[in-house]
Amino acid sequence: MAQERPRVCELLRRPGNARCADCGAPDPDWASYTLGVFICLSCSAIHRNIPQVSKVKSVRLDAWEEAQVEFMAAHGNDAARATYESQVPSFYYRPTPSDCHLLREQWIRAKYERQEFTDPEKQEPYSAGYREGFLWKRGRDNGQFLSRKFVLTEREGALKYFNRHDAKEPKAIMKIEHLNATFQPAKIGHPHGLQVTYLKDNSTRNIFIYHEDGKEMADWFNALRAARFHYLQVAFPGASDADLVPKLTRNYLKEGYMEKTGPKQTEGFRRRWFTMDDRRLMYFKDPLDAFARGEVFIGSRESGYTVLDGLPPSAQGHHWPHGITIVTPERRFLLACESEPERRAWVEAFRKVVDRPMLPQEYAVEAHFKHKP
Repeated sequence: MAQERPRVCELLRRPGNARCADCGAPDPDWASYTLGVFICLSCSAIHRNIPQVSKVKSVRLDAWEEAQVEFMAAHGNDAARATYESQVPSFYYRPTPSDCHLLREQWIRAKYERQEFTDPEKQEPYSAGYREGFLWKRGRDNGQFLSRKFVLTEREGALKYFNRHDAKEPKAIMKIEHLNATFQPAKIGHPHGLQVTYLKDNSTRNIFIYHEDGKEMADWFNALRAARFHYLQVAFPGASDADLVPKLTRNYLKEGYMEKTGPKQTEGFRRRWFTMDDRRLMYFKDPLDAFARGEVFIGSRESGYTVLDGLPPSAQGHHWPHGITIVTPERRFLLACESEPERRAWVEAFRKVVDRPMLPQEYAVEAHFKHKP
């Protein structure tokens, strides 16, 4: 049996097999010998939880029977994709190695266990254009999670939630046009925690939600992506699916604590939670605040924005030693990080944004920031 191991390893050199069949991680070391796919260690743990569909072995450490090797040789990642991913909707989120466990688990279960992508009828929960249900939502003031009714309607271009089960009027209407959703399990303290942001009067608002059922939460996420996709198809009729899909939802470029001082740079530095969301740098007193204390637009180098290492010699009152100065056409923002690696990571995130030319619509956002009181 053991002599079959080198033959299994050779199969990894075939086209499609050099990356995990489920999340795309390079150099997969595991395989599902009932599905015929090569997978990474993280995804193999999920496959183990659906033994009725998938049985896994280590490519290099386990003994392989000849029939199992022949099965792997006759299948492989490309063949499995052709079967199990034949009808994945363009808007459906395909997880990467860095995504949270929930997204990877539900993608794997949707593919192999529920076989949602071989039959469009099974995609009804997220492709129907309308969805309603109850989700746990964090209260803005008391921080408690309470059950709230949510309604997503593509026809109205909105996600709404209601404070009482019998309420006629929604507590909030979030326009699909300005909506984003990103999984934040560590920040929210729940493995299915989702942060939804939307713009109200051009300021960012956050809500934090979860559902105990992982499939339910993943379906809500993909329903939001579907609604965004169909909105963008109408808004940009000439754009291809490949152009629109990256705009459906986005993860934040960077989040974490830094210290900041005010515009006069005479008061002491205060510790704040910062979120870099595309060109909006927002800061909050607490990571789970509904509203930002302030927002800074970060434009491009051509428009007079730069990021400098360190703080001016006159800066005082910061406890953390690793400074960053953001220069905008209006003023300088002074920030301080606790460690040098953290400072480097923030500078890299800022420079990515500054080095990117601005889009026409971003000039309109910049103008709004300049006219804010």
